[in-house]
Amino acid sequence: MRRAALTTGLLLAGVTVAGCAPSAGTETPTSTSVAPTSVSLPPQPQPAADRSCPYLTSDAVADADGEKVTAVQISADKPHPACFFYTFGHAKAVTVQVYVGDTAVARGLVDRAAPVQTSSKAELPGGWEGGLLSPGKGAVYAVAKAGTAIVVNTDQPQSVKGREITKQVIANLKL
Repeated sequence: MRRAALTTGLLLAGVTVAGCAPSAGTETPTSTSVAPTSVSLPPQPQPAADRSCPYLTSDAVADADGEKVTAVQISADKPHPACFFYTFGHAKAVTVQVYVGDTAVARGLVDRAAPVQTSSKAELPGGWEGGLLSPGKGAVYAVAKAGTAIVVNTDQPQSVKGREITKQVIANLKL
């Protein structure tokens, strides 16, 4: 009886091992993942001039964000400057960054603003994808499509406000 159990055990082990080995004529799959490459991202935009935002009105931001806009500044970035919208006490209410260029940089900007691993998924019609988060004070809504990225920061905790502003930017710039 003991010999039969040992023989059965060895047979089962052999079948298990044989089932794991690749059969003749087939290749064992190999990993094709590529190690992440580092992409040089532009620095965070900085206000450079007191000027109206060329692609988003103060009224549109006030309507979407729920706060009166008392001042606007833009960065020196080209072709689309980042826009900084302020409310009372010169507190920053909304910042909008639009990047057009390299696809890897666009994705990197979105990931820097709303890291894929820690944010909720953001999607808009037309293939825009990215992330959104509300880290306590304010919210971030960041999406990219091909070589274009839009990052919206708002001092309001609801990401829906950033989403609405992003949709207006896409429409106004015909992206």
